[in-house]
Amino acid sequence: MTARDTRLEPYWMPFTANRAFKQAPRMLVAAKDMHYSTDDGRQILDGTSGLWCVNAGHCRPRIVEAIQKQVATMDYAPAFQMGHPDAFRLAERLAAMAPGDLDHVFYCNSGSEGVDTALKIALAYHRARGEGHRNVLIGRERGYHGAGFGGISVGGIPANRKVYGNMLFRVDHLAHTHNLKENAFSRGQPAWGAHLADELEARIVPLHDASNIAAVIVEPLAGSTGVLVPPKGYLERLRQICDKYGLLLIFDEVITGFGRTGPCFTADAVGVVPDMMIIAKGLTNGTVPMGAVIARRDIYETVVNNAPPGMVELFHGYTYSGHPLATAAALASLDTFEEEGLFQRGQELAPYFEQAVQSLREMPNVIDVRNMGLVAGIELESRPGAPTARAFETFLKCYEKGVLIRTTGDIIAMSPPLIISKAQIDELVGTLADALREVGRNG
Repeated sequence: MTARDTRLEPYWMPFTANRAFKQAPRMLVAAKDMHYSTDDGRQILDGTSGLWCVNAGHCRPRIVEAIQKQVATMDYAPAFQMGHPDAFRLAERLAAMAPGDLDHVFYCNSGSEGVDTALKIALAYHRARGEGHRNVLIGRERGYHGAGFGGISVGGIPANRKVYGNMLFRVDHLAHTHNLKENAFSRGQPAWGAHLADELEARIVPLHDASNIAAVIVEPLAGSTGVLVPPKGYLERLRQICDKYGLLLIFDEVITGFGRTGPCFTADAVGVVPDMMIIAKGLTNGTVPMGAVIARRDIYETVVNNAPPGMVELFHGYTYSGHPLATAAALASLDTFEEEGLFQRGQELAPYFEQAVQSLREMPNVIDVRNMGLVAGIELESRPGAPTARAFETFLKCYEKGVLIRTTGDIIAMSPPLIISKAQIDELVGTLADALREVGRNG
């Protein structure tokens, strides 16, 4: 049976216009390095690392071999009251890579589960300290923290929230940092906007009282909402305010981790150490679902040491936490990143990538280009009465021309694998420019 013979109707696709897709499906059947292969034999340059996750490129031999070897050795091991060596080896490596004293790793299976895990750890930490009344959680407008009820509660994308009614209570949101008037066409971190963090102290803390607030969760760079780059000094100011009032600061690095913005984590790039960091996606190079929360030593010790001896300290976890295939994939991914110097390569390519994407400012309907590391957002002016249509038409044109990009609203996002060459950057950006010109002729 070929891909074209497959019945499409039974599959309810996520974050997809199902009816439109099934009328004109786009089927990927193979992948290698920088390219996908389609069911009609075409090669598609991957400008999005799959879905922000294939940072080392597709079907890398070391990772494939590690997964094959592990599934033939031990396919599954329970995570409750049992362990297997790779889970501990991986935690040790991640602890060594994480900034500051973030050195205790709790495994889950996705970024969404990582968010719920971090929020629950924050509440458990304050309760263990004797401050269980600290249960207000602060997110940010336009933030994306996965699709679980915890994540959409602290998240701030209206379409992800509006049909689900009541979510977590005692949640509030900071304003987002996006301002076209002040920051359009910034290269790297914009100079304007650090003061936006002061809303935490000026409005949120007086409204809820600091004694009731457990944690603040933000993406250091907001990805899924359209690549909102943090203003210079903004994350530093959040850290200062959280320290002043005893609030935990959680960085959602699901998209930004593992070389996307330069160093391993964006926390390293901006010099800010959070209290917890959520990782996923690039952790296994997208091969096996896996996520994790890396917490400060004090958070772990407070929760664990305040429980009675012999008792479960944190009533939380997943059947597939630290799954053997996932840990094998993650260890091999970290080996690949290290052996090939991919984080350094990403930093070296970033100026070339910036120059290329910023050239798109001259294209029709482009009202902003923003970038940091190997990630960029190109914002288009919406068509009157048809929001999102212009960007999605551009996405389709690029796919026809052999390039994969991503859209969110009327914003185009690009986040290519760290193995991309300068010639492939030229192809990616040049194809997008051609598509924007064609779409521009359509109004």
